[in-house]
Amino acid sequence: MSFPFVRVAVGSRNPVKLAAVRAVLERVQPSLHLEGVEVESGVPDQPVGDEQTQRGARNRAIAALRVTGAELAVGLEGGVVVLDDGRMRSCAWAVVVDRDGREGMGGSLSMPLPDLVAARIRAGDELGHAMDAIANVVGTKHGRGAVGILTAGLIDRQGAYEPMVAYALAPWLAPAFFAPVEADDV
Repeated sequence: MSFPFVRVAVGSRNPVKLAAVRAVLERVQPSLHLEGVEVESGVPDQPVGDEQTQRGARNRAIAALRVTGAELAVGLEGGVVVLDDGRMRSCAWAVVVDRDGREGMGGSLSMPLPDLVAARIRAGDELGHAMDAIANVVGTKHGRGAVGILTAGLIDRQGAYEPMVAYALAPWLAPAFFAPVEADDV
């Protein structure tokens, strides 16, 4: 497999997000140059719903590409989804864009959130801050994440983010399968 991009930007300086992108991309591009830049997501600090969370990830990727002039950019955004019965689950999305406007998206990290966490989010906390408060820790979102706490360390935030980065890279990792479809091909 030939992965043509060397200069990649991430629309965040969060060390967990950078590590997840690096862990995936270095497997296909050992001479990777990765740059994290602080950009606005264009969505609330605590996105609600998959659509809003996806929009935040896309905005981060596009802004990172524009600010850095990189060949490829990745945006990652975590959010929550309110279920029909009022409970909450987590969500996270990665969007990858290149200079030609091509885009890939991958999602992950859908897990139930405790009612106490949901109550704090409804009161205005971000998920990471709610987890800090109930777990009596500091820096959840820059470390193991809510997923690390709620799975008793079976998986951490970086490990949860890596698959969605890989999913979002699919159009570049397997480009023949993402070629435009002609009527004769169906």
